[in-house]
Amino acid sequence: MTQENAMDMETTCFQLITAAGSAKSDYLEAINTAKEGDFEGAQKLIDSGDASYREGHTVHSKLVQQEAAGNSVPVGLLLIHVEDQMMAAEVFRAMAVEMIGLYQKIADQAK
Repeated sequence: MTQENAMDMETTCFQLITAAGSAKSDYLEAINTAKEGDFEGAQKLIDSGDASYREGHTVHSKLVQQEAAGNSVPVGLLLIHVEDQMMAAEVFRAMAVEMIGLYQKIADQAK
């Protein structure tokens, strides 16, 4: 791998880490927003997190397609970290949606 390709891969990894981190942040903020009773705001944060995640997923898909086409993708600690962050963002989203639903039920019962 040339130094230029290594730099491109590093840049790609940081794009993915940034997208996953932004998504996780929005999902966590959505939980706190729902806890305060602002369910519309919580949904907007889920949507924002989804947009960030999609950005990362688009880049990630290109790496998978590259590998599938027979062009190996170098696997290093940074790419493993990317995979972990992407998976964590998916889990955070699922938990956030569930918790927001629970806060909504509690709010509805309190009326």
